Formats: sequence, structure tokens, C-alpha cells
Amino acid sequence: MKKLKKQNTSTKVAIFAGAAALMALTPQTHAQSSVDALLDKLEQKGVLSVDEAKELKAENATNSVEDFNAAMNSRFPMPSWVTGYKLSGDFRGRFDDESADINAFGGHENNMRLRYRLRAGLTVNMKDNLQVGFRLGSDDVGTGSTATTGNPLSNNSTLTGNGSKKPFWVDAAYGKWTPINNDTWMVAGIFGKMDQPFQASPMVFDPDYTPEGGALQATYKINDNNSLAFNGAAFVIDQSTSRGPFLYGAQTIWNAKWTPHIGTSLGVAAYDMANTANLNATVASGAAYDSNLGNTIVGGRPASDFNPVVASGSVTYTLDSFPLYNGAFPIKLAGEYMNNPAAASNNEGWWGGVTFGKSGKRGTWDISYRYQRLEANAWWDQLVDDDNVAVVPASLTTGAAAGGTNIKGHMIKFNYSITDALTFTFTCYANDLINNPVPGAKTDAVHAMADLMWKF
Repeated sequence: MKKLKKQNTSTKVAIFAGAAALMALTPQTHAQSSVDALLDKLEQKGVLSVDEAKELKAENATNSVEDFNAAMNSRFPMPSWVTGYKLSGDFRGRFDDESADINAFGGHENNMRLRYRLRAGLTVNMKDNLQVGFRLGSDDVGTGSTATTGNPLSNNSTLTGNGSKKPFWVDAAYGKWTPINNDTWMVAGIFGKMDQPFQASPMVFDPDYTPEGGALQATYKINDNNSLAFNGAAFVIDQSTSRGPFLYGAQTIWNAKWTPHIGTSLGVAAYDMANTANLNATVASGAAYDSNLGNTIVGGRPASDFNPVVASGSVTYTLDSFPLYNGAFPIKLAGEYMNNPAAASNNEGWWGGVTFGKSGKRGTWDISYRYQRLEANAWWDQLVDDDNVAVVPASLTTGAAAGGTNIKGHMIKFNYSITDALTFTFTCYANDLINNPVPGAKTDAVHAMADLMWKF
């Protein structure tokens, strides 16, 4: 009995949900015996005491789903305003290889690593369209001044250190309120540390970047085939000074379905980094994780401000079928263009690519190709994809591969969903610097990754 009393509320809530679902989805006469069997198993495992199991079986014998649910809730109560809990996450195992030539100017040796990523979170839905969520995520620690923080652009943890324990971080923690949600409008506000709210590519925000601040999201359904999406946000970049840098952004996207086979998306976004003069203290102190490179630096800070405009678009054509693919087969052409008018030169970025298929369900797959060119001062280098790397000559840093800006090159990716929960991914980048600061130094690099990801 002492062990039983230590059972936590979340475990009992899960028992209640499972038993209630079993009652609701099973014919009545069979439901009673099924729930009794479930309660017997929970008793055997020590989750329920003998007396608790007997009481619940007695309630089950009333042949009323509502009565049974009420009986479970009376023993394992949830607040009246909570409507549901959802536990979700993923685990990814990765083989990671970065390779480049060594030369007289320095360079980067082959760097082969085994890595993992683990993310797990809980979402709580409440009445009045309220939601709270949090997620924990793995990551290595930083070095030097960032030794007490994780990398904002990665949840990878490298297998090293002779079995040493690995850190876990708060990857997301937010509150969300959706005051309007009907057939025409949806309006939601988010506050805290959140998943990136803008619909933007890794050229703008690394996929693992979870910004901190507030966001407002809305959608307007024009008709059955056309809708508009609106995103706005203000993010804290560094609050270590009285007027630390902030990032503001706004975005509008038009999604259209022209025929059963053809769909399009057009979007425009504008971003502005405020108080960029204080990025000097940010970079120097390591308050912003200095994982990427590329911006032109003068006096310890980026030489230009950042207020880029980003335009994006895509066209998707869906075939009824395709060889070696289950179901309708989408083919998507997409691209994005960025211009930062605050920089006098090296201020543009763009990419274009194609994707065949769509993975996610058992037996489905996709393959993508993209060419990208992101000039040095088109955007703050600390926000963009850190897997899209080139070699920075040793005379500037350590001769290592790094993501960021001032990089051009190719990317190819293949996904295959072995099951609904397990997907294999192969990704390969082949890049070079746009402007080589050390003439004659080799700066090209290949970054290849093979992943297995379990989602739950």
C-alpha cells in the first residue's frame, strides 16, 4: 500500500483515459469484460490496490460509460477546466560526418560523430481554448562563457566522454490562448519559449531554434480553396543589457487550391533586429551562442543592421499515383528570396528546389534537392541552419566547418517512413564559401548525416 500511495497523478490519469477509451470504443457487453481484464492487469502490476480494483469493477458492472468515467475521475481527479493531456516527442540516432581537404592554409579534418537527439513534452488543453505546453530536449553544453547554456540551434548530444551523463534542457515552455476559433477565423496568442511561429525555411531560422518572447498567429478562410495566414512576433535576443537587442517580425501567406491536383503558396515577411549596437556585448560575452559564422564583423559586432524582407512561394502538383509509392504523389517546386536593405553589399540570399513525394506514413517517402546562396550580411548568422556548413580558414578561426552566412551550395535529402513511427533520413550538403577571405585556401566541405527517428 505504501508503494501505491506514491503513484503519481499523471500515471493514474493515463489509466483513467485508457480505461474510459476502452469502454467508449467497445460494444457494451464486451467492454465490461475488457475493462475488468485491464483492471486485473493493473492490480497485478501494483498500480491499483485490490480494493481499488474491486471498486472500479463494481462501477464497471453498472454498464454505463458515463458512470464508469465518473467513478474513475472521483478517484483520480483532474481539475474541472482541464480537457486533456498529450505526451509526445521523438528520439533520433545520427551518424554525422563532416569532411574537407587539408591544405597549407589549414583546413578541417574529417569529423565523424555518433549523436542522438531526445525530445519529450507534455501539452495540457483546457476549457476556453487555453493550452500550456513544455518540452525537454537533449544537447551538449557550450564552452567557455557558454558552458552553462545549450546550443539554441541544436538538440544533438554527441556520444563521447566514456559513458558520461548527458544534460537535458528546457526546449520549450509556453502558454497559448485561442480566443477566436470558428469556420472563418482563428486567432491565437503565445507567450514563452516556443516553436518558431513563422513559416520560414532553414535559410531564415534553424529548425531547432525555439525563440523566446510573444507571438500572434491568425488564419482567415476566404473560401473552401483560399486562405490567408498571418504571423507576428517579438523575440528577446539578449536581456543582459538595459536595451538589449530584440527581433520583430511579421508575415502574410496566401494558400490556394486551384484544382484537385494543383496548389500554390505565396508569402512575404519582414524582420527587424532592434538595438543591434548592443550585439557587441552579446557576441563578446557569449550571451548569444556563437555557433555560426559569416557576418562581416567590425569592432566586435556585425558591420550592418538586419531588417530583411523575405518572399517565398511554392507550386505543388499531385499525381493520382506513382511507382513504388502508396497513395497520391505530390511534386513541389519551391523557393525563397531575402534582401537586407540595411547592408550596402553582400545582402542577398535565395534558394530554389524540388521535392518528390511526402513521407510520414508507413511505406511513403520523399526526395528533395535544393541549391542555396546566402551572402554574408543578408541576415544575422546566429539564426540560420547550422548543418549547412563550409570550411572557415584556420587563419580566421580554428579551420573548422561552420554554418551561417557567406555560404553557397547544394543539399539533397531522402526520407523513408519504415513505419508510422520510424523514419530513415539521409541528408548531404556540398558547400563552399561565397567570398574566400584567404585566397588559395580550400573552403569546400561535405556534410553527410544518416538518421533513424522514432516519434511518439
